[in-house]
Amino acid sequence: MARIKSVETAFQRVEVWESDQETEFRVEGAVHAWWHRKRLLTGLAWDNLAAAALLRPAGPPRSILMLGLAGGTAFRVLRHLLPEVELTAIDIDQGIVELAQHHMDLDSNRIEIHYADAYEWLRSNKRRFDVVIDDIYLAGKTDVFRPHYWSREHLSILKRAVAPGGLLTANLVIGKGHRTMQSHSRSVLKSAFQVLRSVTTPLSLNETLVAGEDVLSGSYLYPWLEKFPERRDRALWENIRVKKL
Repeated sequence: MARIKSVETAFQRVEVWESDQETEFRVEGAVHAWWHRKRLLTGLAWDNLAAAALLRPAGPPRSILMLGLAGGTAFRVLRHLLPEVELTAIDIDQGIVELAQHHMDLDSNRIEIHYADAYEWLRSNKRRFDVVIDDIYLAGKTDVFRPHYWSREHLSILKRAVAPGGLLTANLVIGKGHRTMQSHSRSVLKSAFQVLRSVTTPLSLNETLVAGEDVLSGSYLYPWLEKFPERRDRALWENIRVKKL
């Protein structure tokens, strides 16, 4: 894989790396989006996000809202698994989304995209979704960071967008320097919802928190295995772990 360009968007410097089979967007050395011509899964945070969205007790979601789209890696998995699902995304950085449209075939995922500050968009939003995914991270000088802690107001605008019986999910970096945010997020979501689960993969320094009135266990992910034609994807899906907190 070789770097083919470096692009300054309004919010970050994105390096585009490509081979004949795959493309990565890297920001400060970290991979922010990934696309492969044949494979879907990575063993990283996007697998957690896609799996978490399937843990709704009422059945597979019919509508999903993603806060922080970037290259749409998780949505590509969900579009494959749920061909008829309505996908909506909010991203403040139009530049990285346009790169994904050019280099990652993003438009084939049929996503309704809004360019805005996601939390400000939610303040005026009237729609409700079966799953809301909060994957908001900004790029700092040496690492990524979440722009907000989980205040009561922050949580209330997120919950307002979740349909009855739906799920609120959040991607968290859990490596060095991120443990305070992880502990705080777990505590707030656990106090606000009846059930909270953690979705992880062995290769990733991320966890996805899944909160709702009820959240399915990891055994409900097994039937989705047959949806992945590539053997490596099936192996990575089997590595996903779901734990009740």
